[in-house]
Amino acid sequence: MADTPTLPPPLDPREKPILESLQRIRDELTLLKTDRTTYVKSSDVLPLYDKVVDQVELLNEVRIDKPQETNQVDRVLDGCFQLLSLFFMTIGRNNEAPAGYALSSTIKRLLDHLTEVDLYSAKDLVHLSSTLEKLRVIVKNADGTYSEKLITLLANRIEVCQGLLSNLQSRLDRLGGDLPSTHEKLISILRSISLANTKTKFSTSEVQKLQAQAKEIDAQRVDGNFVTAAGEVPVGNDVVCALLNKCLMWSGSVIERKGEMPEPFRERYQVLVDIRNKLEKLSLTQAWSLRETDLYDYQRQLDKIDESRVDGNFVDAEGKFAELYVQRTFLYLIRRSYAYIYYLMVSSEPVSEALLPVYNQLQTLRRCLIEVKNSGGVTSPRELYPYSMKLNSIDNMRVDGKFMVGDDIPEGQGSVNDLLAECFELSYDLRVAAESENEPSE
Repeated sequence: MADTPTLPPPLDPREKPILESLQRIRDELTLLKTDRTTYVKSSDVLPLYDKVVDQVELLNEVRIDKPQETNQVDRVLDGCFQLLSLFFMTIGRNNEAPAGYALSSTIKRLLDHLTEVDLYSAKDLVHLSSTLEKLRVIVKNADGTYSEKLITLLANRIEVCQGLLSNLQSRLDRLGGDLPSTHEKLISILRSISLANTKTKFSTSEVQKLQAQAKEIDAQRVDGNFVTAAGEVPVGNDVVCALLNKCLMWSGSVIERKGEMPEPFRERYQVLVDIRNKLEKLSLTQAWSLRETDLYDYQRQLDKIDESRVDGNFVDAEGKFAELYVQRTFLYLIRRSYAYIYYLMVSSEPVSEALLPVYNQLQTLRRCLIEVKNSGGVTSPRELYPYSMKLNSIDNMRVDGKFMVGDDIPEGQGSVNDLLAECFELSYDLRVAAESENEPSE
């Protein structure tokens, strides 16, 4: 993926060999990313991480008197760290500092977009806050283990994200009375309208139903204001009224346009829709089909389109600003796609892709056993034979208590072994319960 052409080449001749070295490392990482003939191992990733850190140290020496300088070297370095971060997730080292680089970048993007459009709910912030706290602990525990520059960069980015998050939370805190629940409902309606607007087959009736929900909320107002049971106008009334008006206007605009995108923006629109749809599909089949490094290309495509804006506006080939309908549609698709990437990252299991087939089978077995337990158990231990056979076949794959792939011991042994033990325990409890039921009474 080509870099966004917004940064100049390095002026200092000492930075040019660093740029060339980083470009070679990025090419190696890209090649490794696309190789599906074998699973990615720690021994593939760690040497490349060390190479990048070596170049970072050289860059720090060159920039000792100009630490704030930014050029193409930084762009390529960011690409290397993004790929390495996703590789750390792929090999199951999710709880180590380098894995937090890509996740923190995505959180920053999401928070920037939420701040820009001022359309978000308390639920959005709760999850992001929890993830930031987990990242903060990982970075704190990594002190001295990884590159000092990487740790400092991550710590600073986490604090920037925390500042953005606190600002967004303070905006929600200004809502009084029952306005928080009304605000939450309107955000949900607005997003549902935007989703309907970007579906392959546009449905006017779907948007009209959502519009009717907004009108029901509008009907609750008294003289244009939301009021409490005591008849008072609560704090934040203006904010929620503005959101309601935006909801009504957006639904009207979407019904009028029927999902038709102006020709100058149609190609970019289709790219964004394709990215959103592919990420949505991945979110449904993640356990079986995702290699975390696949997210890199989606990130770069989104970054490129997002950063192509002029003064916050999307422009056509002639430099003309997009109309409001196009602007809102594009921003929705970009934000939604970043949200999917965030979800896929935080849902990534700390298990090497080499062990994922076994891990996924155990996850399925666990769900089945829990379902059997919740539906009343079994009437005979014989009904558990299929589960026992599968568990024993997985257990027999271990060598000295470890799951091996050739001579390698992939990351995530603890997670897989814990899940296997839990499945055995569930099966045992069900068998004991069935035997107890079948024992003749005295």
